[in-house]
Amino acid sequence: MGGFHRSTLFPRSHNLRSTLFTYQVMKVVVIGTRGIPNIQGGVETHCEELYPRIVKLGADVTIIRRTCHIPENDNYTEYKGVKLVDVYAPKRKSLEAIVHSVLATFKAKRLGADIVHIHAIGPSLCCPLARLLGMKVVSTNHGPDYDRQKWGTLAKTMLRIGEWCQAHFANHIISISNVITQILSHNYNRTKRVSLIYNGVNIPEKSTSTDYLSSLNLEPGKYVFALARFVPEKRFDLLIKAFQASHHSGYKLVLAGDADHENDFSRALKAQAKDAGVVLTGFVKGEKLNQLFTNAGLFVLPSTHEGLPISLLEAMSYSIDVLVSDIPANQLEELTEADFFHVDDMAHLTAKLNEKLSAPHRNRQYDLSRFNWDHIAQQTLSVYEECLKK
Repeated sequence: MGGFHRSTLFPRSHNLRSTLFTYQVMKVVVIGTRGIPNIQGGVETHCEELYPRIVKLGADVTIIRRTCHIPENDNYTEYKGVKLVDVYAPKRKSLEAIVHSVLATFKAKRLGADIVHIHAIGPSLCCPLARLLGMKVVSTNHGPDYDRQKWGTLAKTMLRIGEWCQAHFANHIISISNVITQILSHNYNRTKRVSLIYNGVNIPEKSTSTDYLSSLNLEPGKYVFALARFVPEKRFDLLIKAFQASHHSGYKLVLAGDADHENDFSRALKAQAKDAGVVLTGFVKGEKLNQLFTNAGLFVLPSTHEGLPISLLEAMSYSIDVLVSDIPANQLEELTEADFFHVDDMAHLTAKLNEKLSAPHRNRQYDLSRFNWDHIAQQTLSVYEECLKK
């Protein structure tokens, strides 16, 4: 584990008859994520980057992973100093998060957590349970998941209740965007003990290889790239149609990602992509993803729902030109009006693709200083310390 940091040591107990304090390293248990490393998802990428840094600052961190997302050949019990514990989760979309979160909350108590850090509003249904069990609760709001198209009425209701539980029972809430902070203030009058801490991004070392591109029959700079899970709100179906309707001579469309749970939508999307000649890579990480980002001519994010999209930050870190839907979460100050199209508007997306693809290829420089993971880790640790003081 990383070296001790004075601010992560706190009084475990205080005997009133003695002036002696017993100090112990802060123990943080994380739930709400599918797990790390190399597991698809924005929250998962967030956790994979954040917690090894918090360990280096001196905290003891355990991430509880969902068994249904752990590959058969995954034998990790630790990753970059972060302890990994696998707890049962049913491989069923409607039950996975809540069943696992309840079991994980009890597990966190058995592990002796000082703080349980719950990610996303669905798992935040367990905020009252964690408080009842005597743990301090930090909860990160990654966005209003009830707006996602994949959920039915009952699931949307449960997600709203989860957000309510977070707003009323979390000792401290971390919001990843201004939009989410405004929702918490407007809907729940929650303005105290709410910290705006952005998602982060690493400045990459760009790949100098193109062997993976060659295996996909791709030419550097001559493809449009999109990266996300195959779920309705990402609107890859709209992107495929708009790309087909655009004047994209010489360009190909590449979609990276897959579905967590194969369903009618993901099967239909793959069939649509195949018929349109779209390149499907599946879930990719590491060098393969590096090559795809390094050589992309344009990155597109057509989502109807986001918190603060890490994939967009990653594209910007590679100096790629971008085109994104104009939802509030995508409207970063580092972008310009030319980078947006009207959400769910195929005609406008098509027109903007024509505009971007007809212009000379260019590398762009974005100021990403506010999305520094090291700074984000320090900010998160400060939240933990504040909770323990109280």
